[in-house]
Amino acid sequence: VGRAGIKLVSEKVGGAEGTKLDDDFKEMEKKVDVTSKAVTEVLARTIEYLQPNPASRAKLTMLNTVSKIRGQVKNPGYPQSEGLLGECMIRHGKELGGESNFGDALLDAGESMKRLAEVKDSLDIEVKQNFIDPLQNLCDKDLKEIQHHLKKLEGRRLDFDYKKKRQGKIPDEELRQAMEKFEESKEVAETSMHHLLETDIEQVSQLSALVDAQLDYHRQAVQILDELADKLKRRMREASSRPKREYKPKPRELLDLGEPEQSNGGFPCAAAPKITAASSSFRSSDKPVRTPSRSMPPLDQPSCKALYDFEPENDGELGFHEGDIITLTNQIDENWYEGMLDGQSGFFPLSYVEVLVPLPQ
Repeated sequence: VGRAGIKLVSEKVGGAEGTKLDDDFKEMEKKVDVTSKAVTEVLARTIEYLQPNPASRAKLTMLNTVSKIRGQVKNPGYPQSEGLLGECMIRHGKELGGESNFGDALLDAGESMKRLAEVKDSLDIEVKQNFIDPLQNLCDKDLKEIQHHLKKLEGRRLDFDYKKKRQGKIPDEELRQAMEKFEESKEVAETSMHHLLETDIEQVSQLSALVDAQLDYHRQAVQILDELADKLKRRMREASSRPKREYKPKPRELLDLGEPEQSNGGFPCAAAPKITAASSSFRSSDKPVRTPSRSMPPLDQPSCKALYDFEPENDGELGFHEGDIITLTNQIDENWYEGMLDGQSGFFPLSYVEVLVPLPQ
């Protein structure tokens, strides 16, 4: 029996050269190695994609999503950049107050940014639970187990080859046992690698979960941003369809300096502080000097006073300087008037003037 055993072994191992693993096994081992590298790098890049901030990344990695499923965790444990931006906008929006268009718009935008932060929290938690954790589990268990089997196989192959070279010097049974252990390890390694490669549809499912979470996030983000965009456009329409009331106190102060017939005499007084404060004092003092030369209509006619300089950009528009008194001849629409100044007729925007005597209804 011993001799028959030796013959069987020598036929199987064939000479003293080292035992070689078959091509199918090597191909399988190569595919597993590529899979392992792919999973490891994709995991790292996914966490970087979710959180570029290293501190947040570390907290995301440690996040226990089981607690989140049980409702014990409200967020991933770090502030989203969208949330920080939202808080900043809300703080300054409140400081500007309800009289400010910009302040109200900042409050709208800030609330939307905070909602975006909540949606981002959900994305982080969903991806962690349905993509990162399963792939990490694949690394920690299946791939680690395969590596363990391959390492054990390599040890048994070396042991088997060593004993083959000593054939005849060691008991036949010892050689047979070494061969059986090698083959047993090869079979276990093959089975575990085959199982991993044949069930890779699980990784496709996890990748699909990542994309679903991203889609869900982007859909919600688009909805939030669409609503914000509509609010801001509505604010702009409302603001452009009414006079800029916030600027009305300035002309009232100028008009309060004297009676209407003395209003021209009041301009140098109003401009005097500017002359002392501004470096370009000669330019600012030009305006009050220039305005008396303009022909002024009687104040019982429909008229208005220019709040700012208006440079015409299109044919038919009437240019004027701050302080000019313009005769009103027609209202084109809610935003534009037609008027006359120094014999010139043209159109100008309502928001640039203060009406002194309105047009008859």
